[in-house]
Amino acid sequence: MDSTLFIIIGSFAGLGIGFGIAKILEKKNVSTLIKNAKKEAASILKDAKTDAEAIKKDKLLQAKEKFLELKAEHEQVILGKDKKIAEAEKRTRDKESQVSNELAKNKKLNDELDKKVTDYDNRIDFLDKKQQEIDKLHKSQVEQLEVISGLSAEEAKNQLVESLKAEAKTTAMSHIQDTIEEAKLTAHQEAKKIIINTIQRVGTEEAVENCVSVFNIESDDVKGRIIGREGRNIRALEAATGVEIIVDDTPEAIILSCFDPVRREVARLALHKLVTDGRIHPARIEEVVSKTAKQIEDEIIEVGKRTVIDLGIHGLHPELIKIVGRMKYRSSYGQNLLQHSREVAKLCGLMAAELGLNVKLAKRAGLLHDIGKVPDTESDLPHALLGMQWAEKYGEKEEVCNAIGAHHDEIEMKSLLSPIVQVCDAISGARPGARRQVLDSYIQRLKDLEDIAYGFGGVKSAYAIQAGRELRVIVESEKVSDEMAANLSFEISHKIQTEMTYPGQVKITVIRETRAVNIAK
Repeated sequence: MDSTLFIIIGSFAGLGIGFGIAKILEKKNVSTLIKNAKKEAASILKDAKTDAEAIKKDKLLQAKEKFLELKAEHEQVILGKDKKIAEAEKRTRDKESQVSNELAKNKKLNDELDKKVTDYDNRIDFLDKKQQEIDKLHKSQVEQLEVISGLSAEEAKNQLVESLKAEAKTTAMSHIQDTIEEAKLTAHQEAKKIIINTIQRVGTEEAVENCVSVFNIESDDVKGRIIGREGRNIRALEAATGVEIIVDDTPEAIILSCFDPVRREVARLALHKLVTDGRIHPARIEEVVSKTAKQIEDEIIEVGKRTVIDLGIHGLHPELIKIVGRMKYRSSYGQNLLQHSREVAKLCGLMAAELGLNVKLAKRAGLLHDIGKVPDTESDLPHALLGMQWAEKYGEKEEVCNAIGAHHDEIEMKSLLSPIVQVCDAISGARPGARRQVLDSYIQRLKDLEDIAYGFGGVKSAYAIQAGRELRVIVESEKVSDEMAANLSFEISHKIQTEMTYPGQVKITVIRETRAVNIAK
């Protein structure tokens, strides 16, 4: 037990000694580390001071360079501004000099003008004095002549008038006598012509173009749908086609009235499609009318092709074929233009065959002789000359062009085809009932009404309806305001009053419509 205790005590003593030694060593190491750290910190501070001095010198150098650079730029800006100021001062001095020169010139001109005005005033005074002297001399001469002749000025004038009246009466009687003698020589021949022409026109009319078309319906219930709520459907149809739709008490019938056959046909076909389909409203009406108009255009081309094939004419320009097809919807003096042209072509072929000429060329000239009557726009040229221009434009031969232009003697005839076309045109137009002058003048009056409306700005379309008793004008809402529309109606009515002759009254209706359209996708 004593040994164990000794061992324990020895162990504790060893531990204490070891701990003490360790503490001594640790303290020695710490002091060494502190000394080394102080040395290293001193070295770092020294290096930092050295670097700081270098950086400070470098920054000072850069600042000086930047200052010099900014100073140079500032001096350049100041020099530029000084230069601009100098230039502006120079321009100002030049302007002042120019203004001074202009003022001097104006002063000189004003002085000259004042001088001329004074001169003119003096001349006017001088002329007034001269005029007074002339009047006195004239009065004195008249008095002297009255004394010499023994007549007053009024009596002398009356004698001169009587002398001239007697001389004019003698000359007129001589002229009348010559005219009567000449009339006697030709009276017998002219009487025969009048009688023959009268007999020819006694026959029943065979080719009369009407201005109305009758559209048959299955029942009168359809009339209500065509009219629409508060008449909106019928107004939309009339506005889209330019045709007057007459819905009256006539059973199972609606009347389409318009002087233009193309418009009537478009309206008739469009109405047929709408009634068959059953959907009748303004938007549908506009769509169907647009499609029908395209269909009519295609039909016109087809009619032209069939006509040239029937007559054996080849190589005709497509535009001329289209013009020939449009003849179907035109009339001349009540005579259908296409039927008339076909008849003239056949007559020209027969006459050319009898005379031993080119039959096909004669038919070609006969068919095309009246193409100038179907222009897209109105022309100041006679239809014969306009047709000749078209024929030349589309490559027709010179003989054909001359025959077209000369068939009413507007130009000189240069080939045998020209008199043949003229004679055959007269034969076709002179048969009993072939033509009616009244219809053609009526149609021309309606066209003149529409042309007057188109002569004003902002007019989109114009339709003469009610047999010429109403002119319906549709204007562009962007260009014509409500106030301008009322003024336009007055101006059109005034121009019609001053430029046209017509029975009764003409009502001018100006329509201005605004639409807002959007598409839902």
